[in-house]
Amino acid sequence: QVVESGGGLVQTGGSLRLSCAASGFSTSIQAMRWWRQVPGKERELVAQIDNPGGSTNYSTSVKGRFTISRGNEKNTVYLQMNNLNPEDTAVYTCSAVILVFGTPHNYWGQGTQVTVSS
Repeated sequence: QVVESGGGLVQTGGSLRLSCAASGFSTSIQAMRWWRQVPGKERELVAQIDNPGGSTNYSTSVKGRFTISRGNEKNTVYLQMNNLNPEDTAVYTCSAVILVFGTPHNYWGQGTQVTVSS
């Protein structure tokens, strides 16, 4: 399972840190991803961190403001979000990427709401 926490309400310019913990997978997790979605829009891949090397990638909309990192516990990742603005308001969802018959497959968490007030 994949479980997120840490969402909430913050003012413009503020910060939040989201947490994601993946457990119960019998095969190795290839990467962990943070996504976000606003009603009526497509889901956006915000950040990714690869295993085991730890290389990261970010969408252009958050690069320089958000940081994805691994926690000390296995298969735990964080998304540090700084300098938030109302356009960052969305449901943020974490996924664990597992290879299923050689094809990457996302296993999703339930999502957590982030609301940035102006």
